[in-house]
Amino acid sequence: MNSLTQFLKQSAFTLLGLGILTAPAHAVNIITTSDANVLVNSILGSGITVSNATYNGASIASGTFTDGFSSGIGIDTGIILTSGNATLAPGPNTQDDATGSNGLPGDADLDSLISGFNTFDANTLQFDFTSATGDLFFNYVFASEEYNEFANTAFNDVFGFFLDGVNIALLPGTTTPVSINNVNGGNPLGINAQNPQFFNNNDPSDGSPSFNLQYDGFTKVFAASAKGLSAGNHTLKLAIADAGDNVLDSAVFIQGGTFSSEPPKSVPEPTTMLGILAFGAFSLNTLNKRKQSKATVKA
Repeated sequence: MNSLTQFLKQSAFTLLGLGILTAPAHAVNIITTSDANVLVNSILGSGITVSNATYNGASIASGTFTDGFSSGIGIDTGIILTSGNATLAPGPNTQDDATGSNGLPGDADLDSLISGFNTFDANTLQFDFTSATGDLFFNYVFASEEYNEFANTAFNDVFGFFLDGVNIALLPGTTTPVSINNVNGGNPLGINAQNPQFFNNNDPSDGSPSFNLQYDGFTKVFAASAKGLSAGNHTLKLAIADAGDNVLDSAVFIQGGTFSSEPPKSVPEPTTMLGILAFGAFSLNTLNKRKQSKATVKA
């Protein structure tokens, strides 16, 4: 056993004894619901008034979530919309092809974002809103079982945030939609990666999963935004679906309280299981140094 492995194992046992490693043992907690008002109110922030909320999709495909930080997705609470079964989201990642098929049709707006393929198992949350400032912001993470083996191919699930019919789920500072083909670590992993700085690999076929999440890959936290909206009502449609076939789930996590007329506060980077362990080891070492210092002063 090398010194690093021995250190990590000894640290793990020590930290478990202190209770420092409690968080990684817990995956994201999902409570399914198809109640449109519950879903909208779970993401609603300041300066926004919402009305006429409707949900179309399977009851098992959406819900609220907590403990997102312990899974490493970078946001702790909010709602989840999937193209299959939301209860499959919690880790650890035990399979490379988690699928929940609901036998539902696709969505015309999502069809417009892809070429040559139809969508299936569409899941949409739609509502009207007004903004006190004329601006709109919210944070989200996209995740999928399509990673990594279907990155940079035509067989990709699709999602979109349609503000008055226009998709605002875009890469920062661009007009490029966030998608599996536009954000990935390559296929095979490391080959022909697309904007890999925004991607987190969690595919069991490409090394041990680093995050306590079932999905094989997911994006960093993105901010959707729109500025200078006209006064009065606007419509937002949050939508996700399988594309080409009805297998391999995808999901979008939307951060609670960030659907706001003001920019949301920054969020922490996703943390791997090893990262949490390392932080705990650092904290323990600091604690020991403080004890030693106190002992020296007393002497």
